[in-house]
Amino acid sequence: MQALVQERYGTPEVLSLGAVEVPTPGRREVLVGVGAASVHPGDYFVMTGRPRLVRLAFGLRRPRRRTPGMDLAGVVRAVGAEVTSVHVGDRVFGWTTTGALAEYATVREDHLAPVPAGVSAADAAAVPTSGMTALQALRDVARLTAGQTVLITGASGGVGSFAVQIAKALGAEVTAVCSGRNAELVRRLGADHVIDYETTDVTGGSARFDVILDSVEAQPLAAMRRILTPTGTLIPNSGRGGAWIGPLGRIARARLLSALTRQRLRPFTSLGRRDDLVALAEMLASGEITPVVDRSYALTDAADALRRVATGHTRGKLVVIP
Repeated sequence: MQALVQERYGTPEVLSLGAVEVPTPGRREVLVGVGAASVHPGDYFVMTGRPRLVRLAFGLRRPRRRTPGMDLAGVVRAVGAEVTSVHVGDRVFGWTTTGALAEYATVREDHLAPVPAGVSAADAAAVPTSGMTALQALRDVARLTAGQTVLITGASGGVGSFAVQIAKALGAEVTAVCSGRNAELVRRLGADHVIDYETTDVTGGSARFDVILDSVEAQPLAAMRRILTPTGTLIPNSGRGGAWIGPLGRIARARLLSALTRQRLRPFTSLGRRDDLVALAEMLASGEITPVVDRSYALTDAADALRRVATGHTRGKLVVIP
């Protein structure tokens, strides 16, 4: 099969298209014929091995698994001996540790859910990591409820575009922050108010928000706290940080500060959970969320997708079609 191959850590130039063996699923794994895969900033971190902390999980000197990519959708082609919930021929979507940027990938059974009828492979592949991040941030960390006000930075991006829709589904009043060219997009997604960060300082107004999901972190923490209600929740979620430990130092500082104020400062790392994937599938089926796909790439151009996601200026998600 054809797959994107990475022999060492580095920028997208370390990637090449190559022929590799079709993987064999383990006892509780499924072999998926990949119809589409999507990329997100986490894929870029793993590819570059920066922050270096990621190498503890993916290989100290070089990647343990040669093919990058986590989120995918496709058709089940084979199942392991102990797999019971999916069957050959099923359309599924989900996430894996690495290996999605290929024609076939093995995925744990409990990392998959059925693709709703009428949803394309490209749209389904766009959902897992970004959708779960938005869902867990708003529903679980912020405990967002109907009638609350929420500010979402990076509202036109991968996480942000899902967050706007999920916040509306939860009954919140949504203020979205994005560039002027993306204002109409986030309004279509359900935003009640839009702030163009190119012309307006988001921290300079009089509005106060019950919840802020900050996926950009362009403003200092103190400035964002000024537009948070006295008992509100601020969730920094850019993933940025130092070369060695990434955002961990910033997370520790926010946690310490949170202990000294009534405001809740809650940096977090999303976790892959099948129950949340199923919840997102139900939202896809009902139309509560619709993935925004910025651009599709052939597998031969997948390095360009990773190069683009590193800029932080995508509209929605980038999808790779093997």
